[in-house]
Amino acid sequence: MAGKKIKVLFRHRSMEIGGVEKVVLSMMNNLNREKFDLTVCLNINQGELRNDFPPHVKKVYIAEGREDMSKNPVLQKIQLLKRKYRLGLAEKNAEVAQNLLRENYDVEIATTYSVYKTVLNSTNKNSRKIAWLHSDLTLEGFDPYREEIFANMQQFDYIIYGSKQCKDALDEKFPQVQFPPGEVILNAIPISEIRSKANEFLPDQEDVPTFISVGRLHFRKGYKTLLEVHKKLLDSGYSHKIKIIGDGEDFDFLVKRIEELNVKKTFLLLGTKMNPYPYVKNSDFYVMPSESEGWPLIIAETLILKKPILATNVGGIPEMIDHNSTGYLVEYSEDGLYKGMVKFLTDGKLTEKIKHNLENIDEKFDNRKIFNAVEKIITDITCD
Repeated sequence: MAGKKIKVLFRHRSMEIGGVEKVVLSMMNNLNREKFDLTVCLNINQGELRNDFPPHVKKVYIAEGREDMSKNPVLQKIQLLKRKYRLGLAEKNAEVAQNLLRENYDVEIATTYSVYKTVLNSTNKNSRKIAWLHSDLTLEGFDPYREEIFANMQQFDYIIYGSKQCKDALDEKFPQVQFPPGEVILNAIPISEIRSKANEFLPDQEDVPTFISVGRLHFRKGYKTLLEVHKKLLDSGYSHKIKIIGDGEDFDFLVKRIEELNVKKTFLLLGTKMNPYPYVKNSDFYVMPSESEGWPLIIAETLILKKPILATNVGGIPEMIDHNSTGYLVEYSEDGLYKGMVKFLTDGKLTEKIKHNLENIDEKFDNRKIFNAVEKIITDITCD
């Protein structure tokens, strides 16, 4: 490939705020534009980050997002049906995407398992194909889909694992499954940008200890469990508030349960925020109650803001947090979260020790090394 740019296509679903979306943008902004000609193809042009791609990146999309649809409920329903039909057509016929792209690529990258099949069905059979894996596929929730995901993974030329844990878990639990070559590459962290955004405004201050959490309102994120723990803490006399930034399919359930528990003033759903960092910086603690995780970007971002983190001991989180030193890890259960939150609310020496140990946390993140590793994978795979 010497003498010309390597043409790379990223396939992704949509651009709602999330860790994977931030990883995609970090790659677009930092991969060497003198070496790589970058294109992203979205299934749906939707989400708060959909317009954040740098100008040198070509963006195409198969279907319009909700942002571009009619506000009239009847017309919007018709538009959603048309979109569903078009997405279904694109899933069956790769020519739909190819007619938008109008060129072939040297490398095609599937950013999550949800688009593995999309990349594998590409009309370009000569491209080298890379799968990115951010999830722990050994978890029970993947039981109905694991066989299909494995079959897809085995057809790729290379796999990038977003955390050591998600690779090691596969190797340990499914040693008989032969996967393509791969390696662990952690997500890059824009340190200066995060700290700058954290100072853009000052949120309303609370008069009681406040936990903040940022994530999709999905059952694997543990917010239903956190809500029950919150009520138990209040009933036990531990005054505090919890603020959740994010949206998702569990929103209606959480709103109803908040009302049932009569905690509307202390368990606050703030919705999606384009800039969550001032809320993180100005809260007392960060809590991640997840049932499962890969290598959650928000944990790294919170470490950069030097905020004490209470998190469940799942996925790649133990790779990021040294228990009782740079954060505090608990088991995923009501009892585990309850005891951990009591610890943060009552043990000032612990939280001060964590803050002190985060003073030199920047040394933990080497972004250039991460981008260089991805560039090497792309370059090497085209030379095989």
